[in-house]
Parts: sequence; C-alpha cells; structure tokens
Amino acid sequence: MSPDHKGAAICPGTYDPVTLGHVDIIRRAAVVFDTVVVGVVNQPVRKQKTVFSAEERVAFIQAEVAEMGNVQVKAFDTLLVDFAREHGAAAIVKGLRAISDFEYEFEMNQLNRKMAPDIESIYMFSSPQFTFLSSSGAKELAMFGGDLSGLVPERVIPRLEEALRR
Repeated sequence: MSPDHKGAAICPGTYDPVTLGHVDIIRRAAVVFDTVVVGVVNQPVRKQKTVFSAEERVAFIQAEVAEMGNVQVKAFDTLLVDFAREHGAAAIVKGLRAISDFEYEFEMNQLNRKMAPDIESIYMFSSPQFTFLSSSGAKELAMFGGDLSGLVPERVIPRLEEALRR
C-alpha cells in the first residue's frame, strides 16, 4: 500500500447502542483509511437479543458519521471476513479497552486470520475518557435512570431510556 492509498477497513460491532467510544474509534479509523465501512452485526451470536433493530443501530451511527465522507454504515449477517472481502477491505479495525477485550479479540483474530490471512486485524486503544465505557454499561445505566450524557450520542438517549427504563 502506498502512502497515497490507505485502502479500506471494516469497523465491526453490535453497536447496541452505539457509544461515544465507538464513534471515537470510527473517527480515528476514518483518518487512517481511505474508506471505513462500519459493519453492524444484524443478529449477534454471543450476546442476547439486541435492544435496537439493525436498522435503528445503522441509523444512529449514520447520524453520527454523516459529516465523514469516507464512512459508510451497513448491517451484515455473514462471516466478518466475507463482509470485509465484499467491501474490498484489507483491514478489520476494533477498539480495545481492557484485558477482557484483548482475550476475546485475540481468539477472534486467530479465527479470522485462519480464514483470511490477507485481511489484517488492527486494534486501537480506547481514548482515556472512554476506557470504562461499554454498550452493556450504558444499558444498565438506562435501566436505572442514570445520566447517559457524554456516554452515548444525544439522539440515542431518549430511545435507550424509553426501551430500558424500569
């Protein structure tokens, strides 16, 4: 890859809901790569049913990245490496917050590498203000009426509170 051509990358995730930590990783990836495709997992395997439909999650992210001309958002329900190939991506970009993230991502990296050794996995450490932030934490706060400002995009807050408030 030449310095002029930085290629395409996939930023995959469930994004249920999208957090400002997710948006931060997407923005940073958009600076490094020519094209970033945010891949929204339609039906996650390792997590329970999502709070939001894939269409809603895509719309929330699209609203946050609208000013970024090199970012697209698409739902998918195939193997990640197949989705990456479909979009001509040479890299999968994910964020890492803690050791627990590393253990899971290491396992996924090995599986992806076996299936697609030509697609590189690249990990970005969370920005300090987001190292504690997770979608599951945001959902728990919403359930108990906690303050979500500064954690998830403003347009997500009322929908998350509506869906989860006890």
